[in-house]
Formats: sequence, C-alpha cells, structure tokens
Amino acid sequence: MEIKITIPGQPVPQGRPRFARQGNFVRTYDPKPSVEYKKRVASAAIQKRPQKLLEAELEVEVHIYKETLKSFTKQKKIDAEAKILRPLTKPDADNYAKGILDALKGIVWKDDGQVVDLIARKYYSAVPRAEVFIREISPIQETLL
Repeated sequence: MEIKITIPGQPVPQGRPRFARQGNFVRTYDPKPSVEYKKRVASAAIQKRPQKLLEAELEVEVHIYKETLKSFTKQKKIDAEAKILRPLTKPDADNYAKGILDALKGIVWKDDGQVVDLIARKYYSAVPRAEVFIREISPIQETLL
C-alpha cells in the first residue's frame, strides 16, 4: 500500500524550538511559520489518511519543490523543471522532512518513530509544493522480537 499526499504552496522547514519561562518552568514551542505549515500538512493528509492509523514500519519519501528563483534564466528554469538543476542552499532537506513527519503523527501513523527509511529530496518548480509517499514495510521485525 502506498499513500501519496501533496501539500500545495511553498514548503516550510521545521524551525528551531522557542523557549518561554512560565514561573519556574520553561515551555518549549514551535515558531509560528512551522505551526502554520504543520496545519497545512495536516489538512492535506486528512483527505488521504487511512481508515486506521498505520502501525507497521514505514518507508517515507519526501519531495520538496521550492519555488523557482526569479533570477533564473530561461534555460535554468527549463533545467529546474527537468530536475537537472537542484537547490544546494539552506534549508536542508531533512529540516523540511522533520516538520512534515511531525504533522502526520496521529493522522497517518501512530508515531513518527515508525519511519525506518526516509528519503528527502529538494527540487525547484514553478509550482511549489511538497509530495509525501508513504509505504508500509512488511512486519518481519515483529517475528524477530
């Protein structure tokens, strides 16, 4: 079984956690752009979620399509759409994947710890988006425990 989720719009990487003091306690929270993006991911995932939360080991492939730069020449735009020209700049691909994995917890799977294989790729596109492919791996490990 494979689930494909497309999150429209410019992808947002997971931001560094923020800290706030409340009396003698320190509260940790996500920055606002990360929170808003996770809501967008959850909204897209709800439409594709399985009837029952996935519990097996999972393989997840995340394709990040960043907006094509305005400074690109016509040839660079063609190369970018053909996936020949790829983003080498920050943010890192894993920072994009982290926020998406966190947002899918409780919607597609029980816990993102179930993800045992992760592939994250960055591309340019005139249509910015993120595409997430989720595949269950056969539950062989359960028999080994």
